[in-house]
Amino acid sequence: MPNPAPLADDPAALRRALTAARFTLDGIGDCLGPMASRALHREQRLPADLATRDDSSPVATLVRLFALGLPVGVRQLDRALPGWDTARLRAAGLVRVDGSHVHAAYDLRPYGDDDHQWWVVSDLSEVMTGEPLPVDHVLGIGGASTTLASWTPRRPAARALDLGTGCGVQSLHLAGHAEQIVATDTSARALEIAAWNAALNGYEWDLRRGDLFKPVAGERFDLIVSNPPFVITPRAEGVPTYEYRDGGRVGDGIVRSLIHELPRHLNPGGVAQLLANWEVPEGKDWRDVVGEWFDRTGLDAWVVQRDTQDPAEYAELWSGDGGLRAGATGFEQLYGAWLHDFEARGIAEVGFGVITVQLPETRRRPWKEIVEVTGPVQSPMGPAIDAGLRARTWLAEAGEQGLLDAHLTVAADVTEERHGRPGAEDPSVIVIRQGGGLGRAVRVDTAVAAFVSVCDGELSTGRALGAIASLLDVPTDELVRGSLPAIRELVADGLLLAGD
Repeated sequence: MPNPAPLADDPAALRRALTAARFTLDGIGDCLGPMASRALHREQRLPADLATRDDSSPVATLVRLFALGLPVGVRQLDRALPGWDTARLRAAGLVRVDGSHVHAAYDLRPYGDDDHQWWVVSDLSEVMTGEPLPVDHVLGIGGASTTLASWTPRRPAARALDLGTGCGVQSLHLAGHAEQIVATDTSARALEIAAWNAALNGYEWDLRRGDLFKPVAGERFDLIVSNPPFVITPRAEGVPTYEYRDGGRVGDGIVRSLIHELPRHLNPGGVAQLLANWEVPEGKDWRDVVGEWFDRTGLDAWVVQRDTQDPAEYAELWSGDGGLRAGATGFEQLYGAWLHDFEARGIAEVGFGVITVQLPETRRRPWKEIVEVTGPVQSPMGPAIDAGLRARTWLAEAGEQGLLDAHLTVAADVTEERHGRPGAEDPSVIVIRQGGGLGRAVRVDTAVAAFVSVCDGELSTGRALGAIASLLDVPTDELVRGSLPAIRELVADGLLLAGD
């Protein structure tokens, strides 16, 4: 694998050349069409190969070279990027030349969100090389990195930390709302490629090498994002350790270590957003396992489990991720090492999810919410996470009396569903459903449903519940005690809004 060379030859000019060649998200979409674009997103390159095979346009040439890993002619590439011919790309380290053909030395492709478009350099994928990944592989844009980017709240931040930056995807997103970005990684190679991506997109990042928080000892940040090397890999002879995914700890130790150190590196009110795997031993509930991570940290914690796998499914996923699949030499030995490791430590399943933490600004008891949401969620999720943090913090600081005094309103995306037996006078099930956010569906009783129906900001929670208690002919104190937990849940998840 080539060592990255400094991309010093006018990266701004390369950006302009890529734009002129329509090597952009829209340009590639127009070139490939919807089906081939979707297939390429799934790392299936044949439809895109067929779509570009007889296309000599600049964008098709660049797609074949940098996105599909196919050779193109020297003259063809010279025509695709005027001002950045083959010789110049070779000198920059982006391609290698074999006679009259050019091969990509790195994956290079456009990437963006609703407000930005960037170009991202990374190592060639297994699909492009046809070989298992080397252990120092620097991953490009993937499902984990896009998930983390989607879930991160985009509050303005004076200082942000991208811990385990890899090729720098999270730092690209941070550049839109953080004044200073510090990006760390244990891999020197990853930091060199991240430096490429910073230069290619016109940014300056403070890049530092080291494990976890060692490169930023004694420093604090307003926002910390991390897609850490959370994969649970057996620490056994013959099992490869990939720098981009394996943290070198037993089990889920790296994530636990990271969380325990967070309080020393967040400013008051600061937020950390990270992805994680967690092991669930036989006979244990995952909520108890993960909940213990936050004991005595002083952190507010919001954990959303998105998926679970048994040991066999987990071993198959991560063996394949490195390019070793059933039938390949060494697959059974690697698969067996994973199963033996999980069995020896009594692990029943592995969970995957998103963790959001906050260091409280005031001296109060931290809140903790641990939930499972496996269905579709809002995209991007960042705005909902930001709103959820604010709502939960308000609930923790306002207390029960503050909630009773609040004038709540129903969010615009909320609907009500009523289900009952045919011919029945009253519904047997009432569900308040959220259209965005986590897509929560909360089953409520008649009193809470009646309360939600009058949440137009006019009456306080206490007065509205008092009126409903009179209508239902039940003691007000009893109805308040029974209804407040559900109301608190609806506020926390954004179905009811507390206003300014």
